[in-house]
Amino acid sequence: MLLAELISASRRVAETSSRLAKIETLAQCLARLEPAEIPIGVSYLSGDTRHPKLGIGYAAVKEASDAVPAASSGLRLIEVDKALAEVAAMRGPGSAAERRRVLRDLFQRATAPEQDFLFRLLLGELRQGALEGIMFDALARAAKVSSVQLRLAAMRAGSAARVAEAALTEGAHGLARFRLTVFQPVLPMLAQPVEDTQAALGRLGTAAFEWKLDGARVQVHKCADEVRVYTRSLNEVTPAVPEVAEAARRFKAR
Repeated sequence: MLLAELISASRRVAETSSRLAKIETLAQCLARLEPAEIPIGVSYLSGDTRHPKLGIGYAAVKEASDAVPAASSGLRLIEVDKALAEVAAMRGPGSAAERRRVLRDLFQRATAPEQDFLFRLLLGELRQGALEGIMFDALARAAKVSSVQLRLAAMRAGSAARVAEAALTEGAHGLARFRLTVFQPVLPMLAQPVEDTQAALGRLGTAAFEWKLDGARVQVHKCADEVRVYTRSLNEVTPAVPEVAEAARRFKAR
């Protein structure tokens, strides 16, 4: 798929306030992706690059975006992802300058709308209305699978992008292989907002209320004496909380 095609879908999603219209637009776009493009397309439409540790800041992205835009572009999703993967893999002396060169080359091949999209994508400022819940519903529609089954598989896999290819190419059968796995962090459950306390009790029935305390919410994985601690964003932070890891090692369960 051309980057321009995905940007067109992203723009239509941003321009409508209708949840159903957003889902339908995303579903149509997702259904046209080639298998290798699926994780890329899902990530980009969700405002993610697939390469969180690019090692670039605002100055480098701004410098690249100042390039004269191409009159026309044939940039494909695979090409953009390949360039960003190359940037993320760079290490050592001279890597900063080389990252800037690759970024500049990428932006020089992009049209003005593509440059704007890439600029906001790389800086995490892509506000297009494709929130996680909408993306799940769009994926379910495109793949013709149960939204509940899709969300459960994504929770176990740690991301929607990881299960998207299985859903779109194999359907429900592909989702069945995702299981809870030690040291594969689980996506946290999304909260469901309601208007007030009465509405919440009407939905839940009997419920317990508790004070919300400041602190870090983590998940702890343990296999024998090996322990790893993950944040809600699924980053491993075991060295930062040795007391939590030590407490887990004392658990009787393996």
